[in-house]
Amino acid sequence: MNLIWNIEKPMQYNTFDSYIDLEKQRLIQYLAPAMTPLAQELVDYWLDKNQLNQVLWRVFSCPSALKQCQYLYLVDNSGSQISSNISPNQMDDSAYGQDLTQRPYLQTIPEQQDLWLSEMYVSKIDGKSCISAVQRIYNPQNIVLGYLIADFSLLSLPANASALADRRIWLQAKGDPAIRSTLFQQSRIQSLLDDNIDNTINIIDELMQQRGVFQAKIHFSSARITLWLYDDPYRYRVHLYREIQQACMAYPPRAYPVEAVVALEQIKTVFQNFKRLRFMDDTVYLRAGSLNLINGMISLNFSCDGTHYLPLEDFLRRPDFYLS
Repeated sequence: MNLIWNIEKPMQYNTFDSYIDLEKQRLIQYLAPAMTPLAQELVDYWLDKNQLNQVLWRVFSCPSALKQCQYLYLVDNSGSQISSNISPNQMDDSAYGQDLTQRPYLQTIPEQQDLWLSEMYVSKIDGKSCISAVQRIYNPQNIVLGYLIADFSLLSLPANASALADRRIWLQAKGDPAIRSTLFQQSRIQSLLDDNIDNTINIIDELMQQRGVFQAKIHFSSARITLWLYDDPYRYRVHLYREIQQACMAYPPRAYPVEAVVALEQIKTVFQNFKRLRFMDDTVYLRAGSLNLINGMISLNFSCDGTHYLPLEDFLRRPDFYLS
């Protein structure tokens, strides 16, 4: 038997890959005015290591985007480093002549780009996130001589605040293989929360509508709920079964958040659909589900340890899982 998600393909609101691609293009545009003319200047000194080092060294005394980099260096067309590692504070000659052909930014060289960025990596020196910009260098006959490399700490590059936007897409994450492999050797066991699920749903509905809870997660199997408060979002509250029935006494009334994208009447509908998924089958069933009022996202974790994240509108359009 397979668990099947029976909804239309959800709309792609904002994908992480597309954001990273756009962010790289933005950084390339930021770096190009400094790297492209520097690459052209270096051609005249290509066979003179000392002159190359001096040209790179002057970069750190001039205002440009490259002044923020950690290291500048040159690599010839065979992948051998032909300059020192030039940093704001020193020329390190120990790297001269090293083979860099195994560096990721030289293993996959784009044909149509003269300036590109590597994948993000973690520096072996300070453990911080880094990225390398690579500028192709041509001689007057338009033959590739090599590459200008600039290593940056990501913390030194201008950031784009749009990275904080929510990804409102359906994502599915497979669970622990050890749990999946024994799925059909287990069966749902009725929990204390299952025995009193309708009352629990009513309590969560009131907490979210009238008592300042903007995200609630119900853990059916372990009979507990986790709550996040609009006025104190950095700390979550966990209530075991014996506390759930009294939870409304702990949180004072509060107006419904104006930023919420979930209509009041949709809250109970969501948790009633959670109930349906909880009891749909004794083998494949919902273990935990959450709703966030501010971004309108649902999360669902099943007995196979698989997890789904999806927008509210997709969940309400076709909330049923079925077995086939």
